[in-house]
Amino acid sequence: MKRSAISLHATRLAVLALVLGTLAGCDTLSDWFASDKVNYKATSTAPPLTVPSDLTASPGDQHYVAPPTDAALGGAPQRATTTAGNKTFGMPNQQDPLGMHIERDGDRRWLVLDGRSPDQVWPQLQEFWSENGFTLKTDAPDTGIMQTNWAENRANIPDDWFRRTIGKVIDFAYSSGTRDSFRTLVTRGTGGQTDISITHSALEEVLTGQDKTSSRWVERPRDPALEAEFLAKLMEKFGLTDAQSKQLLTDARPSTAPVSVALASDGGSTLDLAESFDSAWLRVGLALDRTNFTVDNRDRQKGIYYVRYADSMQELKREGLFGKLFSGDKKNAKPGQEYMVNVRPKTDSVTQVAVVDANGQVDTSTDAQHIVSLLHAQLN
Repeated sequence: MKRSAISLHATRLAVLALVLGTLAGCDTLSDWFASDKVNYKATSTAPPLTVPSDLTASPGDQHYVAPPTDAALGGAPQRATTTAGNKTFGMPNQQDPLGMHIERDGDRRWLVLDGRSPDQVWPQLQEFWSENGFTLKTDAPDTGIMQTNWAENRANIPDDWFRRTIGKVIDFAYSSGTRDSFRTLVTRGTGGQTDISITHSALEEVLTGQDKTSSRWVERPRDPALEAEFLAKLMEKFGLTDAQSKQLLTDARPSTAPVSVALASDGGSTLDLAESFDSAWLRVGLALDRTNFTVDNRDRQKGIYYVRYADSMQELKREGLFGKLFSGDKKNAKPGQEYMVNVRPKTDSVTQVAVVDANGQVDTSTDAQHIVSLLHAQLN
């Protein structure tokens, strides 16, 4: 565990820990040493959080409440049996004996699920994130965008002697000093396939000041390994074994195409991708997820991604009771300006990508051209 987490959380409750330590004796060593690379589920030993008396609790939004597991959603699609004996959610075929495969572009990977529509996949994804300890702040099947709230990976907290004994009783006092959020894009592919990508965003708490008694949150890079870990877990939910899912990640099929910059007549710049619209649409969405621009909405029929600059710190501050603990005003919490990234066929084998204005013309502003430059870097 980071020194900041110890200083700010565990040591403040050392006296209480000593009093409660004897209660931990009934736990087994196997419980204490149980570990996992991913553990975002809330600890059961933490006391319930209450809203301070000078604040008002926000009513829960039922739109984001997961349906009960026995809810009738038209009936879950029947699973198929593979030659390996798996009961898989994907539809096995000659090319994909397990009903799915992984494609990659650089360090980005996404799952291609055979024979299933986004509508059929969506309830499965809702269950998946809930089972892994997340709540959803964006749950939009119409646009294929799903995003979790910020959560802590408890597996990042070292299982030292103090936590295995005294800390077991007051585990809520510990913090990894990190928060993670995941965005899932669900896209209808060709031939009855559904493409599913998972993108990681992260924040880290660092100590500040001469005496290191205060802290602040800073952004840290996305973790491709953590994205791959959740893709593997998702494939297991869809019916594969741990070994099969990791093998598909290892055997990821490359999906790249040349990208060139083209100058528009009005001085702006666009991108030309040497691939069809279907492939380019997916790659541009993944590239946007790798930048600091968040996809708020998208319209495949019009070929437009609606994006804005994402300030992760402000998003974290706005979320729930955790956000109320931050000091300062909320004037900077207003979402940034929205831009439109247009993906449109130029020829049968070339797709053009441009940032456009409300009239559909190439946006020549500095910010718009900055987005084009970022996309060019990500797509290469």
